[in-house]
Amino acid sequence: MKSYLFGIILVVLFLTVLVHDVHAKKPNFRPGPWRTGRATFYGNADGSGTFEGACGYGDISTKEGKGGFGVQTAAISTALFNKGAACGSCYELKCSQTTKGCKAGASTITVTGNNECPGGGWCSPPQEHFDLTQPAFLQIAEYKAGVVPIEYRRVPCKRTGGIRFSISKNSNPYYLLVLVWNVAGAGDVESVMIKGDKGKPFKPMKRNWGQNWESDDNFVGQSITFRVRTSDGKKSTSWHVAPKNWQFGQTFEGKNFR
Repeated sequence: MKSYLFGIILVVLFLTVLVHDVHAKKPNFRPGPWRTGRATFYGNADGSGTFEGACGYGDISTKEGKGGFGVQTAAISTALFNKGAACGSCYELKCSQTTKGCKAGASTITVTGNNECPGGGWCSPPQEHFDLTQPAFLQIAEYKAGVVPIEYRRVPCKRTGGIRFSISKNSNPYYLLVLVWNVAGAGDVESVMIKGDKGKPFKPMKRNWGQNWESDDNFVGQSITFRVRTSDGKKSTSWHVAPKNWQFGQTFEGKNFR
């Protein structure tokens, strides 16, 4: 009888832990509510002219451009950009079909926030504005329209492969600058933690600009682990993603979100 009761207690404890783990696990990022805004375009017909950007992903019109977003990007207004915190976030957009200038029969498009729309005009706070690449704009609106009212919402980012950590070639042993990109799920990055392999705990990195994060600790000769947290509270840890012999200017691929 005692062994029977003991077995029941073990089962109950196991189920309690299991339920706790299920509830503790954060759900995958889900689409947000539809909001209203406006869209314009910048750059050339092939997407060129969208150089660098305030997130640090590079020129999206070249193969060297980081992020793999192609021309499906937008420079977002100051209110949305949030001092770089929104870099990498994904948005579903559709032209308000009650307005002239919308492309007939156009579906929605999904773009990544990769730049900040310059202040002034449509981009000034508190306006919610998307300055799209020309190819992206022409998927939902006519060229002659110039500016159109839209509806938009945050959506999960779909990425290929893992989170990338690009160590700047301009770093040095006491100044490590890392670009975090190709982030799935929420897409944006709220915080980054870093640790070496000498038994010290994780330390927070500081946002330098866009999605470039810095640390003043010396990790030369150590493997490096990064822990990325997105705006929905989910975390992804890429253990020892950079080996002991890592070099400045290299990029490493870690664990991504769903």
